[in-house]
Formats: sequence, structure tokens, C-alpha cells
Amino acid sequence: MHKDPVFLEGLLTREGCSPKVIAHCRAVSAIAMEYVHEGSPADPDLVLAGSMLHDIGRSRTHSIGHAQQGATICRELGLPEAVARIVECHTGAGLTADECTLLGLLPIDCMPVTLEEKILTNADNLAGGKHRISIEQDLMDAFALPRKVRKRMYRLWQEMELFRS
Repeated sequence: MHKDPVFLEGLLTREGCSPKVIAHCRAVSAIAMEYVHEGSPADPDLVLAGSMLHDIGRSRTHSIGHAQQGATICRELGLPEAVARIVECHTGAGLTADECTLLGLLPIDCMPVTLEEKILTNADNLAGGKHRISIEQDLMDAFALPRKVRKRMYRLWQEMELFRS
């Protein structure tokens, strides 16, 4: 697994991600690493790789399908499956296979399960572009989403706050 943020940023550049996407990935990475500290059960290398690469799929599409596209890119690059799953599961608070189908995506269960998947998903929710936002702002921004999705996002945030240093 690559632990070097410069190398990971280079992958984003090589795949064609814009400077704006790369700046967002840096911001998400900084937030995600707040949840990884000495004694944390989370794998810091996995959190770093997943957070830096979570939007690599935006090199191919800016639609909701960027997460599945990103997971495909990670697999094509030979990255560990754990990184691909972090990328695949990072949208909102995850998507069920049924929700993916309704959105015109592959019917894959894209719900974050591992601690690393949850940390990255939550960190992405707390990054508005390259700036940190509050959970309240995130939920206001997500007002158009179904209530059950917003509740899922809030519950994920509550769970992850237990791990923040």
C-alpha cells in the first residue's frame, strides 16, 4: 500500500483529476486523519490511501457514478481491494444495492462497513470543497435527499465522533 500522499496525489493527476478535485481530496484526507491516532483501531495507511483517492472517479465522470468508476480505476491500477471498497462506498452515507439501481448504477451494495470506509465517508461529508463544514451544514446541503439518507449521514457522523482525537 502506498503511504506517500505525494504519490497518491500523482495518481489523481495522472488519471486526469482537476486541481479542484485534488484540493478536495487533500481536505478530506486531513479530516479523515483526525480519526486515526495512536491506539485507534483504524489502519492509517488505508485511511490515507482511501481518502486521497476517493474521488479518482471524477476523472471520468462528475455524476453520482464517480464512486463506482473510481473503484474500477483503483482495481485497474492494482490497488488493494480495501482501497477500492473505500472509494466505492464513500457517497453520502453509502448506497444500498437497491438505491444504486434506482440511480442507474450497478446494483452493488455500497454501504460503508469497515471502520476505514466509515471514516472516509464521514470525512467526505464534512468537506465542502477544500474547506471543513459542520455536520449541520452538511445536512442542510443534503436537504433534497430523502430523510432516511440524511438520518443515515447523521448517525454515521455520531458513530465516527467516538473515534476523533
